[in-house]
Amino acid sequence: MPDAFHATTVLCVRHRDQVAIAGDGQVTIGATVVKAGARKVRKIHHDRVLAGFAGAAADAFTLFGRFEAKLEEHHGNLPRAAVELAKDWRTDRVLRRLEALLAVADREHSLIVSGTGDVIEPDDGLIGIGSGGPFALAAARALVAHADLDARAIASAAMQVAAGICIYTNDQISVEHL
Repeated sequence: MPDAFHATTVLCVRHRDQVAIAGDGQVTIGATVVKAGARKVRKIHHDRVLAGFAGAAADAFTLFGRFEAKLEEHHGNLPRAAVELAKDWRTDRVLRRLEALLAVADREHSLIVSGTGDVIEPDDGLIGIGSGGPFALAAARALVAHADLDARAIASAAMQVAAGICIYTNDQISVEHL
């Protein structure tokens, strides 16, 4: 992964008719923690869509704005807005330089959107992006299979596991859910 991705862990959990996206608060430049309480997850589009980013913060703000505009343009249709954003991201000269990944979800879909034009819907409704993403994803899969927790609790607990393993992830967890 590019160095820009060493700034975050974001996890999306879809479980028992609920969806939650959690993000840690750590921002790292090189080997230095420069911020511990960043918010990397948001509710957007009239609080009907969750979004989290991994990558450069300025790039993420640009993408959040563009993505929300696509949601408005396509009347809240998450898959259509994600595909249109991915197309623009891949072909636009300015957007093409952005280094980030988005995890987005609504009540029906969970998607990863990338600058290479990828829009991926995972089979199990779980998404882990950023440096600690694989650790959080593994923990979430175990919790979904073996714990009696809701989506929000699974996301929070899995992020705590990632924070205990990944040096680019802290335990300042924020969670948004639908």
